[in-house]
Amino acid sequence: MPAVLEAALAQPGLGLLVLAALLGGMARGFTGFGTGLVFMPVAGLVLAPAQAVAVIVLMDLAGTLPSLPRAARAGRPREIGMLALGMLAGVPAGIWALTVLPAEAFRWSVSLMALATVAALAAGWRWRGGRGPGMRVVVGGLSGLVGGATALAGPPVILYYMASPLPVAIVRANLLMFLSLVGVMMLALLALRGVLAGPELVLAAVLAVPFIAGARLGTALFRPDRAGLYRVTAYLMIAGSALVGLPLWQGGS
Repeated sequence: MPAVLEAALAQPGLGLLVLAALLGGMARGFTGFGTGLVFMPVAGLVLAPAQAVAVIVLMDLAGTLPSLPRAARAGRPREIGMLALGMLAGVPAGIWALTVLPAEAFRWSVSLMALATVAALAAGWRWRGGRGPGMRVVVGGLSGLVGGATALAGPPVILYYMASPLPVAIVRANLLMFLSLVGVMMLALLALRGVLAGPELVLAAVLAVPFIAGARLGTALFRPDRAGLYRVTAYLMIAGSALVGLPLWQGGS
């Protein structure tokens, strides 16, 4: 067995990461989002911040890139272009913040962001402001900033699209396209900073297996007439992961 694979399989907390990847995949299959919201609070317990971000980006892209052609046909790529303009400014600033953020602050940020997102979604909060091109640039920039710093690019754009009159299928496709773009840019910047190395690549490949299995299971189980049930299930997964990831339980270490 290659040494790098052996090291990945010996990663402390690997079982917890596998479970988080599986549940994150199921959340993605149920709702079209949620991978990072489920995975990152748990990953922050056992991985360094930059390592956790690198692993989730690689794992998520491995599972979602094959679905991009279908998403491009079902969604509205032109609309994603305005979000991407903002993302180009937001992601580099977020990656810089990631490199200076202490581990405990990172874990607080990830868990509280996940809890706040679930609370907003469950309470039915929706963006009530403008929906023009300028606002999409702002939302894209905010998503890129948060995504670069915590790998949770989803919340701003999710809350924005949840208020959209667009059909659910188009919203899911747009989210997939945009979050994949954020992931590709984050991957490039992390590589330039030397964060991506053999252990991260192999660990991401290992975790991609349960993630893809979970996503396929979630997609297979999804029924449009029970969308509310699946959303509640995904919210419970996210909230549970966020609570587990809070530094409170580890004495703030």
